[in-house]
Amino acid sequence: MRVNCSSSSACTANSSEGELPVGLEVHGNLELVFTVVSAVMMGLLMFSLGCSVEFRKLWAHIRRPWGIAVGLLCQFGLMPLTAYLLAISFSLKPAQAIAVLVMGCCPGGTISNIFTFWVEGDMDLSITMTTCSTVAALGMMPLCLYLYTLSWNLEQNLTIPYQNIGITLVCLTIPVAFGIYVNYRWPKQSKIILQIGAIVGGVLLLVVAVAGVVLAKGSWNSDITLLTISFIFPLIGHVTGFLLALLTHQSWQRCRTISLETGAQNIQMCVTMLQLSFTAKQLVQMLSFPLAYGLFQLLDGFLIVAAYKMYKRRLKNEHRKKDTGCAEGCHKKKSTSLKETGAFLE
Repeated sequence: MRVNCSSSSACTANSSEGELPVGLEVHGNLELVFTVVSAVMMGLLMFSLGCSVEFRKLWAHIRRPWGIAVGLLCQFGLMPLTAYLLAISFSLKPAQAIAVLVMGCCPGGTISNIFTFWVEGDMDLSITMTTCSTVAALGMMPLCLYLYTLSWNLEQNLTIPYQNIGITLVCLTIPVAFGIYVNYRWPKQSKIILQIGAIVGGVLLLVVAVAGVVLAKGSWNSDITLLTISFIFPLIGHVTGFLLALLTHQSWQRCRTISLETGAQNIQMCVTMLQLSFTAKQLVQMLSFPLAYGLFQLLDGFLIVAAYKMYKRRLKNEHRKKDTGCAEGCHKKKSTSLKETGAFLE
């Protein structure tokens, strides 16, 4: 397989070859409105999450990028390798195998920043990892795709969506930079903005999940194998990312952050690359995977957040019991000492 590293406009003829089949028809106006609204909400969300970032801690991560290095190793080392092994293990069709591999080679998505905030992870590391993985994707995506497709002997060209990567960087860095500035100048107001952003993030995730199913309902494929891979792939990413961070002696907070960053991929970039590189007939077999991966990615993230909240609540209850037991013990000791004093006086 040859990897075409041209711009996103280089293969417009390829992406528009023939009319879309009935299964891939999408309402153009509704899709445009959804794209604009989701982009605006994502910008506001990243601005609110940027209000939790301190420039001092951010600069510390840049000066000593051990956590960033571990995250990039997970992103462009473990995830492409996992995608390749899954494609071989399940004996996927060529088009389906390419969809799985492209997903594994994509950078981390901004959804990981939302989940990291909810599990009280390292927000400075999370946003830095998302930005660095998006920048690294300019070179690592074509390299990984080239290396892992050498043994497949396929002749289909792949177009790296450089324009989409650039837009992602702009939509990520500018709102976060404003949020960091607001947190520096008005720390009290930034906390209020952060709380509002957490609510907006939850609403945004639900809107994206529902709208993604509605807009592309015709592209769903009933292939059980792809659905199985889309379910276990993000789980493998979360687990392997956490274990690698643990083996490299990262803190528990960083382990949670790296785990979420590893399993959360940029779904929009994967879909864009597939649309630029393949014809409409080929997309029928491919688009169901990134859509299913996105939904299971949301489901896994919510389960991780719920598990973490339950763990925190359990710890609080144990601390309360200990505090109550200590208070009762102290009260008993005091009453015993008073009785002994009274007996002595008598």
